[in-house]
Amino acid sequence: MYCPTCGAESELNLGFCGNCGTNLSEVGTSEGLQQPMVGFGEAIGRGFGNYFNFSGRATRAEHWWFALFVAIGRLLFGFIGGFAGLPGLLDGVWGIVTLIPSLAVGVRRLHDINRTGWWLLLCLVPVFGWIVLIVWAIKRGDEGPNKYGTDPRTTPR
Repeated sequence: MYCPTCGAESELNLGFCGNCGTNLSEVGTSEGLQQPMVGFGEAIGRGFGNYFNFSGRATRAEHWWFALFVAIGRLLFGFIGGFAGLPGLLDGVWGIVTLIPSLAVGVRRLHDINRTGWWLLLCLVPVFGWIVLIVWAIKRGDEGPNKYGTDPRTTPR
């Protein structure tokens, strides 16, 4: 068997490439049937279901549906809070409730394009950092497994 990372010939029963150390037991596990795109409800479920999960990968659809959910919630609670005479209170509570899952989805999205989650700190750099993160969030994820896990868009055979 040839290593998909470095191309060196390795014995399959070793479980890893003797040249670069790539885990060969996961090679080929991402090949399979294409999963249907994640819907709005499923993305919300995954976002809150993986509340503190900063490992693994998230698809573009999962990331953007969850971002839309958070934005709609901020608008809705901002409007309700303003109408009720509590400007910023409900919106702030919503922001606190959704902060950790939003960060987790963002980190998993960066993992899908084979980048470390620490790149999410670019959001602290006005304009330039935001543009870079948006471009990366739009980018299609790596096909097949990468160092952060298997491809979330496919089902193993």
